[in-house]
Amino acid sequence: MASIEALQKQYKALDKKFASKLDGNIDPSCLLAFDYQYESSDAEVVIDTDEFSAVCPWTGLPDFGSLLVRYVPNKLCIELKSMKYYLLSYTGVGIVQEHAANRVLEDLVSLVNPRKMTVELGYNIRGGLRTNVIVSWEQAQDV
Repeated sequence: MASIEALQKQYKALDKKFASKLDGNIDPSCLLAFDYQYESSDAEVVIDTDEFSAVCPWTGLPDFGSLLVRYVPNKLCIELKSMKYYLLSYTGVGIVQEHAANRVLEDLVSLVNPRKMTVELGYNIRGGLRTNVIVSWEQAQDV
């Protein structure tokens, strides 16, 4: 069995990095929407998954987490199968959590132009730290 000192030397030499894809591989073109028949309703749609995955842009190591999308539709709703494909396009992409949350929000707002939307991206514990990023968007009110 190796000693702690021998393993420390080996560990310092361990500086492996894994290739990651650029954020241009995120594919919002696969997102689909359908007409919402209840425009005057304040119904909130909640989409939740604990299978979000991207990678650290510096090491290429995987980051796993949960994604929660809450929105009040305007004229369109997000089609869920296309949402799954969209989220899968983040797999292997080197992107920090703060940017991923904002990117999801931008792409979904662009797709359905909701009355309001919030995206919460929580990454699993890394180094003893749990992080959540919450970003929101709301339609401007007519004055």
